[in-house]
Amino acid sequence: MKRFRRHGHELNRERIKQDLFQFNKTVEHGFPHQPSALAYCSSLQLMAIGSRSGAFKIYGAPEVEIMGLHEENAAVTQIHFLPEQGQLVTLLDDNSLHLWKLRKSPDGLSVLKEESHFDLRGQPGTPPSVTTITVVLPHSSGDVLFLGTEGGCVFVVEHPSFREQEERTISQEAVLQKVPDDYRSKRPLGSVEALEENPRNPHQILIGYSRGLIILWDLQTSEATHQFLGDLQLENVTWQRDGRQIISSHSDGSYCQWPISNNDRLPQPLENKVPYGPFPCKAIPKILWLTTKQRTPFIIFKGGMPRASYGDRHCISVLHGSKQTAFDFTSRVIDFFVVDEGESESDCDEPSALLVLAEEELVAIDLKTPSWPVIQSPYLTPLHCSAITCSHHVSNIPIKLWERIIAAGNKQTSHYSSKPWPIDGGYSTAPEPPQRDLLLTGHEDGTVRFWDASGVCLKPLYKLSTVGVFVTDADHNDNLNQSGEDEWPPLRKVGSFDPYSDDPRLGIQKIHLCKYSSHLTVAGTAGQVLVLELNDEAADQEVVCTLVDILQDQDTFKWKGHERLNPREEPVHFPAGFQPFVLVQCQPPAVVTSLALHSEWKLVTFGTSHGFGLYDYQQKRTVVVRCTLHPSDQLALEGPLSRVKSIKKSLRHSFRRIRGTRASGRKRAIPGNNAAKVQEANARMDREALNEMELAPVQRRIEARSAEDSFTGFVRSLYFADSFVRDGSYHGPSLWAGTNGGTIFAYAINIPPVERRMEEPVTATQVKEIQLMHRAPVVGIFILDGRGILLPEPLEAAHDLSKSPDMHGNHMLLVISEEQFKIFTLPKVSTKNKLKLTAVEGSRVRKVSVASFSSNRVEDYSENGLLVLTNLGDIQVISVPALRSQVRYECIRKEDVSGIASCVFTKSGQGFYLISPSEFERFSVSSKWVVEPRCVIDIDEGVGTRTSHQKAAQDGVVMKANSKESEHSQQLPSGLSEGDGRKMAEIMEHALLNDESVLLEIQSTLESESALTDRLSFGHLDRNSKNSAGVQSPKQRMING
Repeated sequence: MKRFRRHGHELNRERIKQDLFQFNKTVEHGFPHQPSALAYCSSLQLMAIGSRSGAFKIYGAPEVEIMGLHEENAAVTQIHFLPEQGQLVTLLDDNSLHLWKLRKSPDGLSVLKEESHFDLRGQPGTPPSVTTITVVLPHSSGDVLFLGTEGGCVFVVEHPSFREQEERTISQEAVLQKVPDDYRSKRPLGSVEALEENPRNPHQILIGYSRGLIILWDLQTSEATHQFLGDLQLENVTWQRDGRQIISSHSDGSYCQWPISNNDRLPQPLENKVPYGPFPCKAIPKILWLTTKQRTPFIIFKGGMPRASYGDRHCISVLHGSKQTAFDFTSRVIDFFVVDEGESESDCDEPSALLVLAEEELVAIDLKTPSWPVIQSPYLTPLHCSAITCSHHVSNIPIKLWERIIAAGNKQTSHYSSKPWPIDGGYSTAPEPPQRDLLLTGHEDGTVRFWDASGVCLKPLYKLSTVGVFVTDADHNDNLNQSGEDEWPPLRKVGSFDPYSDDPRLGIQKIHLCKYSSHLTVAGTAGQVLVLELNDEAADQEVVCTLVDILQDQDTFKWKGHERLNPREEPVHFPAGFQPFVLVQCQPPAVVTSLALHSEWKLVTFGTSHGFGLYDYQQKRTVVVRCTLHPSDQLALEGPLSRVKSIKKSLRHSFRRIRGTRASGRKRAIPGNNAAKVQEANARMDREALNEMELAPVQRRIEARSAEDSFTGFVRSLYFADSFVRDGSYHGPSLWAGTNGGTIFAYAINIPPVERRMEEPVTATQVKEIQLMHRAPVVGIFILDGRGILLPEPLEAAHDLSKSPDMHGNHMLLVISEEQFKIFTLPKVSTKNKLKLTAVEGSRVRKVSVASFSSNRVEDYSENGLLVLTNLGDIQVISVPALRSQVRYECIRKEDVSGIASCVFTKSGQGFYLISPSEFERFSVSSKWVVEPRCVIDIDEGVGTRTSHQKAAQDGVVMKANSKESEHSQQLPSGLSEGDGRKMAEIMEHALLNDESVLLEIQSTLESESALTDRLSFGHLDRNSKNSAGVQSPKQRMING
């Protein structure tokens, strides 16, 4: 009977788990890694960015983003929106074309579906370069695509069937028929560099060849009507809007204007200009000529800078009348486009914004405002403007603190344009965030950036710089941002990406924000610890610096690393926002490895690889310092730049130890003259040892570690708690510290009453020292109250945001090492419960945090647990105090060491980790709290499904019918339900009566629909790993755009 009851309990528990836990990778925050292509759709107000990974995203209004992912592991080189169809074509570097379409998912959200793909193949025996696609031109009729190739031919393929129309191929022989003989005989035309349709006559397209020849091709007569005989290597060609002139750009940094008239079939250039001459200049790979109602054109081009002096600059130049500016970017420019507010029927352009995709950021420039300021981006912000060194997440920010941070951030953005973001297609249907969340990122240049992490878009709110506290040369480049009026070229630095830090000691390593007191503490690479408070007004103040000697004058140790940063002695001007008032400098100036703040007690504690200290920032005095350095731990004194030799030494030691262990059981008597055999045996043991080391993460058992291992004094965790540390009748403030050698120190803290807080000193006395048997590094320390609930954060209970802890029952100490979870009773430290993670699963704990999981079915039911990330990239939830594993999911690839190291958890069961230097992947383990893009892009019904003749008639273009297939074939709509079988049969019967190939195509489409193998691309597709099977809800969540 008990067995049946237990089985029923287990089933009920599994149902509860399904209500509490579900793993999803939801959205990517930041800037795409290694972007490679850019496209813009003016009719839908959408933008698309492709990357070298084979992924691309469509962006519209804020929170409107839809991802597509090619199955091929190839870079996206070009993206083209098809005119007014909600479709786009991508070109990969493997020379394949892919057709994608925006469709509606069953829940009404927009998704991307790959309709078909096409590989352009030449005649048998021809080299691949002949059919390598260089340019793609979707015709405005929507019927065909023109494909320019390296071989110099222009191929024509039908849309959407991707059938090649061989009889319409534009060969070099046909082009050269009307070219003068003396020009024809000089050298080959080369590859096709440009294809442009006449904006006023869809029967004409421009074809530009790398040699410099440009021809105007008539699609009706299939012949060249005009020849523009250029002698310079061609880079790009563009039309003026009225169709009366064209502009070509060349490899020598020049551009030419050419007239188009019926009287002159071999026109000469009207103007040939080198904007940054007369010295040799770099090529202009892209140029735009935009007219205005004032008849003063905008000339916008990429490159063209003087080769000798500015050849390493990445510039986009804008010329408008007498005004000229070269916008200087800190990373390579990929592409750009201009948002035009002019009517399609108008003869004039009305450029309003210039959007530039650089390799590390997207920059929008307001062309309507005379000063051409930058428009602040609501998304695609470069998180890695300086390399991210640490992260800190704070949930449920009080509204008052939120508004003060936003107000301080608004004062930093006054130089931006007031123009709204120009890309505003689509709309988001995601619900409003239930709470306000902050993500703080520390950077290598000494800055801390505050991000709104409440929704799909990671919005920048405020930037804090700690550079001003110290004497440094970090700001010496600021004056270079503004160029003088007479400087040539007229460079203007734009963008926020700046990967260079003048002093790596400024890097931020740890952050802790108290959302109730508005106190912030940050710690850096050179042992600096700053305590800051939020001030709504700018102020000049002196920062008090206190030196803390962690080694406590021990003469046996000598620091070999970098020097400390020197603080400024004079008062420093701090803008509105977080302003430092205390500076603690650790000696030696080693990297701060752990940090904790208790704003109610006005205490901050910090740890390094040498020990830890406790500091009273109200009285500005040191309370206690403890050196945890082992006498044999010389590696901790070498600093982060002296580790190469030590790593080699450690590897040698590991090989020797493994070799000795294996050889002790295998050695036999070997004759003295068999030295070669001995060497061979040793080599074989080395190889076996190496294999064992590679398999170690999944086979390792808990083993005792030596106290002489390096970095045993490294302080990994610090924790404040009000608990029972002396005896069971009195509770009070305490500090807990855990080291890399498995040692836990406990200090009882005596804090004077409020009325005597400034007169009497805070004191701390060590009351306990616990040594874990296996000396595994201590990753986390927590204390549970009498009800087995984790103690609330400082001031959390005082603000009625959590229940007051039970201070009557026995408290428990939870120690999390890399290898196991262990609960001790307090104040008498005795083992009560434990979970050996490594012995069972072969993994080690890397990150741990407390989270609350709410049920998605029962409104008021929730459970607290530990979110754990292991070195294998697994996410686990451990119940407290039972210490039982609830769920386990594969989240990060185990080879992605930087991703595992960068992971940060939230209080609601979500998390972030870096999938690239510029992107955070967001995931959720909670079935209730999921932040994901849910957006809709409205496309007129029937668009993209018209027949060729209907579209041709509407656009005024008459295309020649090549076969009955082109007359009768239609694209089959996807997403048909089972109830549409009769309609399907009618379509198939009609196709069978007309063309058998169409029937085969429809049958293959039906089979793919029924087998559910359509490659749907939703708002997020994971590029690193699949969603874990784990515990899933019966109805699988669709993560949509």
